[in-house]
Amino acid sequence: MPLARLKKLLDSENVKYVAISHSPAYTAQEIAASAHIAGGELAKTVMVKIDGEMAMAVLPAPLRVDLECLQDETGAQQVELAGEEEFERLLPGCELGAMPPFGNLFNMPVYADRSLSDHAEIAFNAGSHIELVRMGYSDFERLVRPKLTKFAVGVTTESE
Repeated sequence: MPLARLKKLLDSENVKYVAISHSPAYTAQEIAASAHIAGGELAKTVMVKIDGEMAMAVLPAPLRVDLECLQDETGAQQVELAGEEEFERLLPGCELGAMPPFGNLFNMPVYADRSLSDHAEIAFNAGSHIELVRMGYSDFERLVRPKLTKFAVGVTTESE
């Protein structure tokens, strides 16, 4: 189970975190309301393909990924959203749309929008639509070692 695997990593690294159970929620707005978390502190994981390689783009939930900006920032030839059928098998045990932003647990790179570092703490889905983890942003950065860049813009739509 993703939450158990994530907790094992966090515990082994002596990270302080809180696991939050909430009623089933599928959109960032529903999750933030259900868990009583400010939208900007809720990090979402968007699966992208960068020059054909699967990667995680992590950003504040109210924002959306600017693919052109991510392409410019990474120097890639092509960046596109990944289809569910392309990444589902790469994230065993995770419910679609609830992937934790720990690409290191799934052998894939993570790109984090710099705006996440504005928050002392972030919360994120822990592999299901009923569980979140809240932890210090600095611990997230230390454990995941994301490539920090700027690619988040505007207000997201419900489908993202």
